[in-house]
Amino acid sequence: MGAGERPDVRVLDAVDRLTLRQQVGQLVVSSFAGSRPPAYIRRRLRARETAGVILFGANAGSPAQWRRLTRAIQRNARGEALVMVDQEGGVVRTVGWAGPAEDQAAQGAPAQIAREARAAARQLRGVGVNVNLAPVADLGGAVLGARAFASDVAASTRAAIEGMRAGRVAATAKHFPGLGDASVNTDDGSATSKPQLAPFRAAVQGRVPLMMLAHAVYPALDGRRIASQSRVVVEGLLRRQLGYDGVVITDSIEAQAVLDRSDVARAAERSIAAGVDLVLTTGSASFNDIYPRLLARARGDKAFRERVRRSAARVLGLKRRLGLE
Repeated sequence: MGAGERPDVRVLDAVDRLTLRQQVGQLVVSSFAGSRPPAYIRRRLRARETAGVILFGANAGSPAQWRRLTRAIQRNARGEALVMVDQEGGVVRTVGWAGPAEDQAAQGAPAQIAREARAAARQLRGVGVNVNLAPVADLGGAVLGARAFASDVAASTRAAIEGMRAGRVAATAKHFPGLGDASVNTDDGSATSKPQLAPFRAAVQGRVPLMMLAHAVYPALDGRRIASQSRVVVEGLLRRQLGYDGVVITDSIEAQAVLDRSDVARAAERSIAAGVDLVLTTGSASFNDIYPRLLARARGDKAFRERVRRSAARVLGLKRRLGLE
């Protein structure tokens, strides 16, 4: 379940068997309220017009409820859906009864972090979750506080990734290229930061399956665009300089730092054009604006259509490594 190589011929063949609508769908993660997937999510999953879903604590409670929900999702998706949660540890746990029990800052040395990540991943996989939007790989800072590892962040990040892999859950290193210097959480407003790359280099070396892009501006890299919409950051720094070829996902596309600049549809289009593979929607209505916008651009722009194809191949490659076929 590592980042893998560039999409191989078999994966590209699988992508080319998809319609353009389905290829575009593989670039968007859906969300919904309630304990059962509503009709529009079931239709989307059956049509293969979404990569999967992100779930929240309000979607399910007990292990039995989680299993019932994820089984319903996979039944409609023919077993191919990415099912994501935020399970950093401590107060940031979508699945409240699963580990890690402590915030990242209190999870200890790398060996202990790896053990706790493995145990948590087994709990998550046992109820049908296959992607964890963790660990936080940022270097501390006022905004992140206890959500960040307290020491040896690079080694701790890699340990968490390896532990989750052992538990058969795909880890996500976030928030590239580092939010530690930000003074505002991008969920709440626009922010600037400095790149802090050492933990993300460790994540790349550890073959992290997903990398989450921050919504902050990094003047040292690109003074005009937030990282999640910057080709300089995605294609230049992450892909070429650091050599990462796994799946790149945005932070929530509804974050205030995004909305300060555009609506969600335009933001998603900019992110895909910059080299991002997956747009994370945490509001159930956002898909209705994003998907038609991406589809229209793909139909009318050959270069963008190829961009969609390559990203869909990375997403399908991730699903294959997770056994979602």
